[in-house]
Amino acid sequence: QVQLVESGGGLAQLGGSLRLSCSASGFIPSHYRLGWFRQAPGKEREGVASISYPSGRAYYEDSAKGRFTMSGNRAKTTGYLQMTKLKTEDSGVYYCASSYGDSWGDPEYVDYWGKGVLVTVSS
Repeated sequence: QVQLVESGGGLAQLGGSLRLSCSASGFIPSHYRLGWFRQAPGKEREGVASISYPSGRAYYEDSAKGRFTMSGNRAKTTGYLQMTKLKTEDSGVYYCASSYGDSWGDPEYVDYWGKGVLVTVSS
């Protein structure tokens, strides 16, 4: 029903920046969350940040506060994650995700997933 297409990712230096984009299409609900999870090798998938539509308010996991910025577009179909001051522990596969209503914070709440993009922060 909802398709999520990610772009961005790649290799970044320690302390550097990277921008991820997620474009949603299809049968998009009026009220939903659009954001990002990440998963490092051998670790569980964890939330990073999200934006709530139609309000446009951004929410952040503690690990992202002060370093990452979540934003959207006028059509309320895009989720941008601007990552700065990157750390090695930020490395992993980043997945765009969408959830109906205002539910968020756990992968079990996610209704749709993107395919994921790899982010590698080198030291």
